[in-house]
Amino acid sequence: MKNLTNKQIYKRIKNKRITGTVILFLVVAVIAWFAAYYSVKYFFRYIGDSKLAAGKNTAKTMGEIYDEGVEEKDDKIYDILDQFGLDYFLSDKDGKVVFSSGEVTVKGEPKEIELAMSSEKLMIYEDKSIDFLYVEDNVLRVSFTKVYSWMNKMGEEEADRLNEEMENGETTLDIPLWIVVPVNDGRYSLNVKTFIKLSERDVVIFAIIIIALAAFIFTLITIIFIRAISNIVRQRKITNYFFTNVVTGGKNWMWFHIKGEETLRRRKNAKNKYAVVNLSFINYRKYCLCHSVEAGEKLLFKINSVLSESINKKELSAHNNAAEFGLMLQYEDKDEITARIKELIGRLESIETGQKLAFQAGVAVIDVASYLERKQKDDSELIIEDEYNNACAARARLAESDESGVAFFDEKLVEEEKWLDSVQAFQDKAVKNEEFQVYYQPKYDPKTDELRGAEALIRWQSPELGFVSPGKFIPIFEKNGFITEIDHYMLSHVAKDQKRWLDQGYKCVPVSVNISRAHFVEEDLAEQIRDMVDAAGTPHEYIEIELTESAFFDDKKAMINTINKLKGYGFAVSMDDFGSGYSSLNSLKDMPLDVLKLDAEFFRGDQQGDRGAIVVSEAIRLAKSLNMRTVAEGVEVKEQVNFLAGEGCDMIQGYYYAKPMPGADYEERMRTGVKHVEDKTEEKPEEKAKEKTASV
Repeated sequence: MKNLTNKQIYKRIKNKRITGTVILFLVVAVIAWFAAYYSVKYFFRYIGDSKLAAGKNTAKTMGEIYDEGVEEKDDKIYDILDQFGLDYFLSDKDGKVVFSSGEVTVKGEPKEIELAMSSEKLMIYEDKSIDFLYVEDNVLRVSFTKVYSWMNKMGEEEADRLNEEMENGETTLDIPLWIVVPVNDGRYSLNVKTFIKLSERDVVIFAIIIIALAAFIFTLITIIFIRAISNIVRQRKITNYFFTNVVTGGKNWMWFHIKGEETLRRRKNAKNKYAVVNLSFINYRKYCLCHSVEAGEKLLFKINSVLSESINKKELSAHNNAAEFGLMLQYEDKDEITARIKELIGRLESIETGQKLAFQAGVAVIDVASYLERKQKDDSELIIEDEYNNACAARARLAESDESGVAFFDEKLVEEEKWLDSVQAFQDKAVKNEEFQVYYQPKYDPKTDELRGAEALIRWQSPELGFVSPGKFIPIFEKNGFITEIDHYMLSHVAKDQKRWLDQGYKCVPVSVNISRAHFVEEDLAEQIRDMVDAAGTPHEYIEIELTESAFFDDKKAMINTINKLKGYGFAVSMDDFGSGYSSLNSLKDMPLDVLKLDAEFFRGDQQGDRGAIVVSEAIRLAKSLNMRTVAEGVEVKEQVNFLAGEGCDMIQGYYYAKPMPGADYEERMRTGVKHVEDKTEEKPEEKAKEKTASV
């Protein structure tokens, strides 16, 4: 069965009962019309046949008498015909009158009619005295309009006569007609004036038929009308149910979708600008957790009421899902709509007495005139769901904060989404084809300038995307979970490199490989790391497992268990970015770490004076007290190196000594035994800032 869209479902519900009623009404109307038409038609033809029968027989009798008189050469034949008391005249084949008795009042040429009851054909003349009786398509017809006009022209005496005859039950109306009878072997025609006599009884029968038909039609139309009204009421109730949100009691998302597109398609709205808004109640689930789901739904009801009161008749508001609402608002310019949304958020923030709420809004603006112009050219459709999705994408920019705010959708966001799609489209192929490259950044002893270690960093050389810095793809992998694949990739390649260098006789030093926090949900993480390194044949002391400080905020018990396992397998474990968070000291208390890496922000920019020096100095002293080695990253100038050497820092990793380099360059440093060559290569500030994002 074909899947139906919400719009198609709505149309079916909307039209289902109305369509049946309309069809029934049309059928009954057609039947009633034909019934009335044919009833009146055949009634008059019946009256005509029956009333013409006597006149027709009289005319035929007169014709037979005339033929006998002609045959016997009776000169008194006309006297005999006069005894019938009817006007008549004799005409030849050319229609010329050769004899007449009474006034000849025929009109036009003789016409043939067909009697309905007997299918007999009859030639007649119309009479000049009336114009409401006429022949058309071989049928004797009556024009009711002309009958009414004729009666209005009737003289007062004639009207009194008819009224008197009606009261006496006599003939009410005589309608003259001339019947043509061929005589003398068709050489002549005897034309006899006869009358269609309509009595009161005929009028009564006709009235009864008309009244019965009218009653029948009125009854049917009344039934259909009542059913139509009932169906319309029922359909409106169904539509209201269909468009009602059970939580807020207001309109639901299907209504917003359908009515939104209807509004935008109207030509009269071409001069208007609309903004589609995704409004989200932040921390709704926490609110329900602290109060109750029922309390949360009551709050959504209040929010919906405020939104409904804040919009005009040409604007839309509806509950979407969970704690999100959709709005379609008219606006003049960006500043005006921003101020209006902020004002609305301000009202919503204080809707709950004694508690401040937070709301975030994403906005996608629509130029209706531009859309309609584009639609004329290529028949393109503006889908309200797409615009709302754009508004949601804009609001996602605010998702990391719990504060209220407003964000607008723009082309930059489109490019970001396209980049996201591209990265995710090529990520699997990149691992399979080994497009990711391992870079190494050396760590030096600041006292001797000797190589003491290195950190493995990742770069992406993509055939489709070109050279991609880690800051442009690592955050995406962290969100979509692909970062765990990168962890495996990096650990495997570093272990293989170390094994190869050891086999070549190089004096290798430990290389730290970053393991993301997403990996620590796996209970067998330590075993996975051990098995991958063993598969390469690399001694465990040459691999250091590096964890970011943020990873320590997750399951502490699982983290401690994994660290102890790694140390038991002979791996050193380090904490990266120490000092970037606020729980570092507490983490040091519980975690059995081997290396502490001081965050690069300690050494970036201007010297922080005595306070900064004191913090770094005490951190190094604290690490030594806990039997931990220290690494200072982000060091760029000689003064920092001298200070750290004096404080007893074990290693320095930074641009002063070396920037991250391909494996071949790092191998060259080991091969030549170069202790230290100050790296003078200029790097863009943003690239330096991304180095920690680059580590995996």
